[in-house]
Amino acid sequence: MLVIFDWDGTLCSSLDRIVLSVQRSCEDAGVEPPSTEQTRSIVGLGLQEAMDELFPAVAAPQRELIRERYRHHFVSLDVEAPSPLYEGALETLQGLKDRGYQLAVATGKSRVGLQRVLDEKQMHHWFDATRCADETRSKPHPQMLHELLDELQRPTDEAVMIGDTHADHDAAIAAGCQHVIAITDTAPAIPDFMPKSSYAIASCADLPALIARLTA
Repeated sequence: MLVIFDWDGTLCSSLDRIVLSVQRSCEDAGVEPPSTEQTRSIVGLGLQEAMDELFPAVAAPQRELIRERYRHHFVSLDVEAPSPLYEGALETLQGLKDRGYQLAVATGKSRVGLQRVLDEKQMHHWFDATRCADETRSKPHPQMLHELLDELQRPTDEAVMIGDTHADHDAAIAAGCQHVIAITDTAPAIPDFMPKSSYAIASCADLPALIARLTA
């Protein structure tokens, strides 16, 4: 079984940092910043796709400035707005590895961004493969999931997608993943964009037992 994780909002608590980076980027570019809810809606997309979604009426040169300033602010906010792993994330990865599952990451981050955070947190050894939005098509397109499945030689009915946004859900459904599991910040409740056949859990700690039950 292959377990594919989104990164931001799934393994890593980074929403505050993303929102603050967008706000400061807009200040630099003289553009009205989107609301927190609007910014949350683009988490999981590649940066180019996120900027296009948030600023459709902004001229391309100004949108490019926002994108460049976003990269700067996101990296510079390590102290002011850190992005810790969710409680229980490492124990969850260990539990899944102990059960013999392969683990992968499908993220809207750039390769440089994912490399940086995996280096900082010393997490490279957990994952059998990773794919980033600047290497392939961004979620919600299923291409990055197909590429992970091909690389690890797994059929779609042996894949589970773990995410927290519509982009994760849509990519997984389009790719034909067996199950889609949402990790929520509060009590388990299936988000509106999830089908009734999906599952939601409140924390990473609940994941190994759920996957074991689903794949028994």
